[in-house]
Amino acid sequence: MATEPHALSVGGVTVEVHRKAVKNLHLGVYPPDGRVRVAAPLAMSDDAVRLAVVGRLAWVKRMRAQFAAQSRQPLREMVTGESHYYRGRRRRLAVVHHDRPAAVTLRGRSTIELRVRPEATAADARAALARWHRAELRKLLPPLLEAWQAKYGVAVASWGIRRMKTRWGTCNVAARRVWFNLELVKKPPRCLEYVVAHELAHLVERNHTPRFAALLDEHLPGWRTTRDELNAEPLAHDEWAGK
Repeated sequence: MATEPHALSVGGVTVEVHRKAVKNLHLGVYPPDGRVRVAAPLAMSDDAVRLAVVGRLAWVKRMRAQFAAQSRQPLREMVTGESHYYRGRRRRLAVVHHDRPAAVTLRGRSTIELRVRPEATAADARAALARWHRAELRKLLPPLLEAWQAKYGVAVASWGIRRMKTRWGTCNVAARRVWFNLELVKKPPRCLEYVVAHELAHLVERNHTPRFAALLDEHLPGWRTTRDELNAEPLAHDEWAGK
């Protein structure tokens, strides 16, 4: 059971409050704009929620400041020497011009080689890299989906990859359809597995209840640490720099 969300103002910060059948209050700050969301027990009053947020207001404001700083970064220039991430590893971009269609290749453990036509723009280069990211993630997901469907005893009807501004993944329980954020290809493998485990767990337990948490505790010990690691970083998009 859950109630309609509503907003509270705490120390000048708007907090989105969702009351659910959960045992403890959960507070999160989400990219790209620092949205603050609280999942609170059904019986918890607004005053109690406000008090809990006040106790972590310094952390909330620090996270929002980090997201704001990241959003002010300039556009990626897509030039040799820029840093790009793949599966949690920082790699140097090497741009090579040739007279064939765009292609991307990993070179050793430290380089992403991007081959584009001499007349290609930075936008063309970003698009080529994004296509490669999508193809790579599409190869990485099937074995994880197969493994976690078997663990939970569930079956996904369909899954896909798309850009999402505020979520790493989403699950339509009724349709048994799961979507994954394209940015996950840049994160460490443990983060990708956590998102798969999390989204498929919704097919067993729809909401973030104690049973949901217990399911992850049983099959993926340490998932909270991975969740916090993943949510501590902004959802970086290809149009932003990160040299």
